[in-house]
Amino acid sequence: MEYQTLAKDILCHVGGKENIISLVHCATRLRFKLKDPLRADAEGLKQNPGVIMVVESGGQFQVVIGNHVHDVWQAVCSEAGLSDETPVAEDSGEKDNLLGRLIDIVSGIFTPFIGVLAASGILKGLLALAVVCGWLSTDSGTYKIWFAASDALFFFFPLVLGYTAGKKFGGNPFITMVIGGALVHPTMIQAFDASQQAGAAADVFLGIPLIWFNYSTSVIPIILAAWVSCWLEKQGNRRLPSAMKNFFTPLLCLGLTVPLTFLVIGPVATWLSQMLANGYQWIYVLAPWLAGAAMGAVWQVCVIFGLHWGLVPLMINNIAVLGHDSMLPMLLPAVYGQVGAALGVFLRTRDMRLKMLAGSSVTAGIFGVTEPAVYGVNLPLRRPFIFGCIAGAVGGAIVGFSDTHVYSFGFGNIFTFAQMIPPGGIDATLWGGIIGTLVALGLSCAMTLVAGMPGSAAGATPVAAALGENDVLSPMSGSVLALDQVPDATFASGLLGQGVAIIPSDNKVIAPFAGEVASLFATRHAIGLLSDSGIEVLIHVGIDTVKLDGKPFTAHVKVGDKVQPGDLLLEFDRQAIIDAGYDLATPIIISNSDDYGAIVTLAATAVQAGTPLLCVSHQ
Repeated sequence: MEYQTLAKDILCHVGGKENIISLVHCATRLRFKLKDPLRADAEGLKQNPGVIMVVESGGQFQVVIGNHVHDVWQAVCSEAGLSDETPVAEDSGEKDNLLGRLIDIVSGIFTPFIGVLAASGILKGLLALAVVCGWLSTDSGTYKIWFAASDALFFFFPLVLGYTAGKKFGGNPFITMVIGGALVHPTMIQAFDASQQAGAAADVFLGIPLIWFNYSTSVIPIILAAWVSCWLEKQGNRRLPSAMKNFFTPLLCLGLTVPLTFLVIGPVATWLSQMLANGYQWIYVLAPWLAGAAMGAVWQVCVIFGLHWGLVPLMINNIAVLGHDSMLPMLLPAVYGQVGAALGVFLRTRDMRLKMLAGSSVTAGIFGVTEPAVYGVNLPLRRPFIFGCIAGAVGGAIVGFSDTHVYSFGFGNIFTFAQMIPPGGIDATLWGGIIGTLVALGLSCAMTLVAGMPGSAAGATPVAAALGENDVLSPMSGSVLALDQVPDATFASGLLGQGVAIIPSDNKVIAPFAGEVASLFATRHAIGLLSDSGIEVLIHVGIDTVKLDGKPFTAHVKVGDKVQPGDLLLEFDRQAIIDAGYDLATPIIISNSDDYGAIVTLAATAVQAGTPLLCVSHQ
């Protein structure tokens, strides 16, 4: 229930559930595929305090939420009547360009298991660190169990990718998962091992010679095979009688696609995989430092538009074919360049709200989630984002020059250092990766401290500084609701005064101006304030919440206390109020409205705590 209000607002601004073709989520963002993108209101959705940013790229409508994106995704799916098994609708709109379609396919295939993919890579890196430090032996049962946990996803990639690719291509994912299982079946692996022995006889399928490959950890073969299988499945379902297609269609897919994969698709895809890996390696060897500088500079720009997904299969393919990857280490300075810039903002600004946002962004960025830092801090201030990219380029050049590699897949975060440890033990390549990353962190932080922030951002809270004596700031974050829409006749009629209501998205009430606490209900569900200029404000958290006898409420002030804008007044348990069956709509009333000629609502659909909400004037 906590995210239902946000989910409803998101659905409203994407054009309703009937406008959704598909919905997946990655580490921080919801990724919508819409029938008619023109029906979506990106600017309106950006006003919701629960949304960090909205990006339209790669054929997707991407809503950046943050670390709790999975909970919001569940709420949106619940509101829209979607489920994990909901088939992808046919796209009747305009076709995307080739790059957009590629990004959409790649993100749709990999995002469902992105968390466990990153976790597996991290566990592999930590095991390598434990072996190098002498904490574990590769012969021990402890190591073998953890190694199996870390390696299972990569070894059985064709199974997992078969399932997600089948769903993405609109087929039965269990058919394509079985095809992936055939690729890594012990019999097939034994056949490959036998074919590597000198003098081994060639195997045939219906008289056609076979070339055996080990498809464990492979990526491209199963994706191509899944596409073929889904195409066959659609043809079978279209042409076969309904009484037969339930078992004849899967039989057709398995009976044709599996042999076709071993005969044609697999060898061609393996050749393509090797060409991609060797081609990337050839470019990388020409000028590693230049490659590192380029990747460090542009990676976060790619992340903003969701284009980074196009490089994910290449990194995984490098590890599958070459046993290592040099691209991921070059991206780590780009990540920490933005973290350093956010850290510089945290150290420089005296705006407490910006300081809190920057501090939490640094924490998230250390673990590889940079969207809060980029969208919430660096990009709005512009200079910190640019400095982060510059520092990322410098650090990336150092990493590239050091010939640093990772030996398991993951995403750029603090655990990537463990993944950089070579099989032979710690060497200069690891130290180069660490130094390049720390240089990016320190350089972006220093540049931001020196020249990264305009005076207004570095100084006191801009809103508080510009607050007029007749302005009222929002005492909470949430969605704005007209007072006459409040489900309480007394408030809605305006008998208690003019104002507005907010459906809160957090659990805090702050002071909307400088003044004093005029009254505080014994049940702590409502508070009256008097500003230094004479404005009387009543803040009533929820409707009929007096009946809760104060249980979900905590007061941080008492009657007579002096307050400044942003001071914490009350805290409340949103979920407890919802569970008790009460409406969260919170009227903010100008109790002495008759003393003023006009009370104007400054916020439209959503508002952040501490930003302008009402303007009270005598005219």
